[in-house]
Amino acid sequence: MADLLVTNFNRNFTGVSATAANVIRQQARRYDMALVGHALPGCPDPISIAAARAASRHHDPVKPFAIWHVRRNTEMRAAIWARDVLRLPVRIVFTSAAQRRHSAFPRWLISRMDAVVATTDAAATYVPHVRAVVPHGVDTDVFTPAENRTSAWAALGYGGQQGIATIGRIRPEKGTDLFVDAMLRLLPDNPGTVALVIGRAAREHQGFLKGLQARITAAGLGERILFPGEISASDLPRVMRALSLVMQLPRYEGYGMAPLEGLASAVPFVGSDAGYYRAFSAQGTVGTVVPLEAADAAAEAAGQLLSAPEELSRRGQAGRDLAVHAFSAGAEADGIDAVYQQLWSAG
Repeated sequence: MADLLVTNFNRNFTGVSATAANVIRQQARRYDMALVGHALPGCPDPISIAAARAASRHHDPVKPFAIWHVRRNTEMRAAIWARDVLRLPVRIVFTSAAQRRHSAFPRWLISRMDAVVATTDAAATYVPHVRAVVPHGVDTDVFTPAENRTSAWAALGYGGQQGIATIGRIRPEKGTDLFVDAMLRLLPDNPGTVALVIGRAAREHQGFLKGLQARITAAGLGERILFPGEISASDLPRVMRALSLVMQLPRYEGYGMAPLEGLASAVPFVGSDAGYYRAFSAQGTVGTVVPLEAADAAAEAAGQLLSAPEELSRRGQAGRDLAVHAFSAGAEADGIDAVYQQLWSAG
């Protein structure tokens, strides 16, 4: 029996997976719920689609139906099949973060949803049936500040006295090349700083990665701009709290959790004007937003912060407060719950 079934059909741990896991850990305390598909860190053990269908037939009799909360095309398809073909007593909620027009088939799938939760006002303009705008939240119990950042950084073993990182898939859309451009300018003037490119390159982006590494080697910075690969969800908080600065320079971003995870860890950020970064910046008090494609401006902003440790610390503390009070996973779960309650009340 389950009142809420949350799907995760992607075996890879992606940004969507991370945001879903943050909320599911909160929801597991509130509902008779099940995770359907693949496991997520800190979440209940998953069940199969067949088991989810069976559980939907035996929801709480006080509620008129079970809710399937979906986030991907494949998950929408499975939920629509359960509701419209198998005629199970379910309603479907979809979370939409994309800040651009969906292609034809996803648009059709989204049109079949009972309710949509958009993560930003911009995302809400591209989808129908929006019941609420609820920003993604960070798990502030998982992402926490370091007791001593200098010691935390030294413990990672990357060298130098402090670290700056970009986090995400290595590809042009994520602006990995812009981060490298910024580091090639920044690091010669900051000899104690080491830069990390955290993430992996898919097969089609191996040439892009090799080009970046060749540029770094030519600049003599191969030991200070490092590519540690993809870091597991369980290890990422330890790395994040050891950083002095997060830099994200995507050309497009639907939302973007890395700056928020940094803020929860008391680490300020420099980011391009994409995703929800401007809202995270709190009018520039905890983060600096630069124009798209502006690697030089990003390097300058980072250099100013790294050369002013008191300001860096102040921004970090203010960022932690912002994450806890405005962008927590608990607040996201509250906003989503309001949508669920609307559906259950309408019957």
